Amino acid sequence: TAYVHPETRERIFAAVKELSYQPNVLAQGLKKGKRHTIGVVLPRLHMAIFSEIMQGIEKEARKYNYATLICNTEDDPEIEKESLSRLRNGFVDGIIIAGTGRNLRLLQEIKASGIAVAQIVRHQEPSISSVIANYEACGYEGTKFLARKGCREIGLINGNTHLAPYRDRYKGYKAAIRELNLKENYNTSLEPSNTFEYGYNCAKKLLENNENLDAIMVSVDIQGIGAMRAIKEKALRVPDDIRLMSLTGHTVGSMLETTMTALEIPAHEMGEKVAKMIIEDIEAPSDKKPSAQHLTFNAHLVEREST
Repeated sequence: TAYVHPETRERIFAAVKELSYQPNVLAQGLKKGKRHTIGVVLPRLHMAIFSEIMQGIEKEARKYNYATLICNTEDDPEIEKESLSRLRNGFVDGIIIAGTGRNLRLLQEIKASGIAVAQIVRHQEPSISSVIANYEACGYEGTKFLARKGCREIGLINGNTHLAPYRDRYKGYKAAIRELNLKENYNTSLEPSNTFEYGYNCAKKLLENNENLDAIMVSVDIQGIGAMRAIKEKALRVPDDIRLMSLTGHTVGSMLETTMTALEIPAHEMGEKVAKMIIEDIEAPSDKKPSAQHLTFNAHLVEREST
């Protein structure tokens, strides 16, 4: 930025080109007090809503010249703890997390140390900003939608209710079932829930426990794929014999042979918003840090072949 004689400038750039010199980003970051890197801690990316959220995070981060480091935890609290510790002791300015809820004290310590922290999908710590969807409304509206279709034995495949989205989906389902004067058909497990196998096993149990089951709601699309297989093995057809829908839809459900009705959440937009939120926190002066913000996005119903 200072004045440099044109001949000197030309010699410097000639040397840069000849030696393929690249600035030491780490050294620059240490000098400036910022690394321009955000750590993102997620349960999984494969066939999950988090892949679309991650795309939104990366897109927004690039606008501000921030890089991202991704850690997959498979919802294992110990892996999550190790990932957070590595990021904390490494070179990130902020951490975005869809957490298990088992390392909240560590997250609070990280935030207190000056590293920005934000929650995505799972709002578990009020003092830390979050971007989530209205999962309770998804459970409620999904149940009411199937009831309008004439369904009276509506099953729900959920996940571990220690996690806020699963807890809220069940709340919505339970409220709608009570209003409709129907009985609950509910199945869950402590196993990792974002898998084909989980949806398959839970659907099998629901079908075994209730021969009159006429609808199944799954928490996420990947569970729905497993549920479809279980339904087919029972020699039942979707939607003629049993209707099927996802309470957190994304691109997977729309590409199946029998496309899946879903309450779609704006995953990409949520990713962009949480990235912008955490970058604003990182860039704010230490004496003007923003207060915790909690944003909730609404889902919208997309009816497809499965209902």
